[in-house]
Amino acid sequence: MSRIASRLTTFYWPETRQLASLALPICGAQLAQEGMSVVDVMMTGHQSATALAAVSVGSSLWVPLMLFMTGTMMGVTPIVAQLLGGRRHAAIRPAVHQALWVALLLGLISAGLLGFAVRPIFALMQVPPDVAEAASAYLAALAPGMLGVALFQALRAFSDGMNHTRPSLWISLIGLGVNIPINYVLIYGGDGLVALFGHWLPDFLQQLPALGAVGCGIATAVSMWTMAIALTLYTRLGHAYRAVELWRRLSWPNWRGLRELTAVGLPIGIAIFVEVTLFTLIALFIASLGEITISAHQVAFSYTGILFMLPLSLSMALTVRVGNTLGQGRPEMARKVAGNGVAISLVTAAINSTLLWVTGRWVISLYTDNAEVQQLAASLLTLAVFYQVSDSLQANLAGALRGYKDTRIVMLITVLSYWCVGLGGGYWLGTYGAGPVSGPLGVHGYWIGLIAGLSTAAALLGWRLQRISRTPRNPSVAA
Repeated sequence: MSRIASRLTTFYWPETRQLASLALPICGAQLAQEGMSVVDVMMTGHQSATALAAVSVGSSLWVPLMLFMTGTMMGVTPIVAQLLGGRRHAAIRPAVHQALWVALLLGLISAGLLGFAVRPIFALMQVPPDVAEAASAYLAALAPGMLGVALFQALRAFSDGMNHTRPSLWISLIGLGVNIPINYVLIYGGDGLVALFGHWLPDFLQQLPALGAVGCGIATAVSMWTMAIALTLYTRLGHAYRAVELWRRLSWPNWRGLRELTAVGLPIGIAIFVEVTLFTLIALFIASLGEITISAHQVAFSYTGILFMLPLSLSMALTVRVGNTLGQGRPEMARKVAGNGVAISLVTAAINSTLLWVTGRWVISLYTDNAEVQQLAASLLTLAVFYQVSDSLQANLAGALRGYKDTRIVMLITVLSYWCVGLGGGYWLGTYGAGPVSGPLGVHGYWIGLIAGLSTAAALLGWRLQRISRTPRNPSVAA
């Protein structure tokens, strides 16, 4: 008993506090960024069902692209964390510069895709014409912001790897603060301003057009660039980054640096893209079921996405902690750090399940007044209660593996679990049902498939972490 108490006081409690000090600001930043999406859904939902459906379908395309870029940039975090742990400060600046070059390329490609290549996708997935038209305009307005968010995520990954997670929290809050008023003005126009402030407003404000989904896209793009510029200035002027001298001299692209980043970051980006496109493809597949189903899926996904920010933040913090420890040349301690993080993820899963069960219907009412949407979304949240453990586990197991720079196997596990088990099973249940047990389950079948996919991922990632943490390896080499 005394041995357990000693471990609690000498390792587990201090390590948990250190992990929490990194994770909580990350969680706040993630919630602020997710808050922009929530605000978009809420504001368009109260304007019209078509605008809500347009933002929902449009988000199912740009969010996966953004998260692919975010995941790729997350490769910077373990690289910087291990360099920092090994006190190799001079190598950090060129490594981050390679990430900025990659971010520039990915941001431009993403903007081009959203601006010019979405209509064929909507036609293929049989999205209703009025929704497809509004969604295309929304994405064209948002597209310029993709470059800004790519640069922001690269700098954020650098800052996180340096153990400075609070700057991205405050800057994300600034982005949310910019997003809300611009959203309101552009979505509702002059009528919305009159409803809020009265008829004393000048005529030119009262006559502003209500842009709906297009206004929402413009506001999101402005917020993205606001965050990118703010974090650029902070990393240039902040005292915490002086040892790195990030902006002293530009490092041009070089093959070695680009290869390390892509070897570590690209599989992370693909894994996150695959995970998110599980929801994206569900949204597109169910688009033909009508606006009610699309909206209910988006509302349920939006709320579960908010709750997922806590396990995701723990995962990102765990990457830093494992990376720092490996950089110090302590592989046995890194294994204990990973195990502690995974244990904490189970606690967060219990909290999230409780919140979903207790607050689900009330939160849904904040998104929409439509009774049909509320009822369908509530039934989806009931299913979501059951996958919180596997979702939290798979996120943190993957975070620990990223600290080892072990990303390629994680990517393969993700593809197998989400696309083959999750999406394939969900499509079968949604379209054909469970044989003699039931007919086609519609959107519920897709969410049951999601449970199966997340559970498969958690089991396989647990096996991989057990194996990799006990294998002597050079931490500078990605698996």
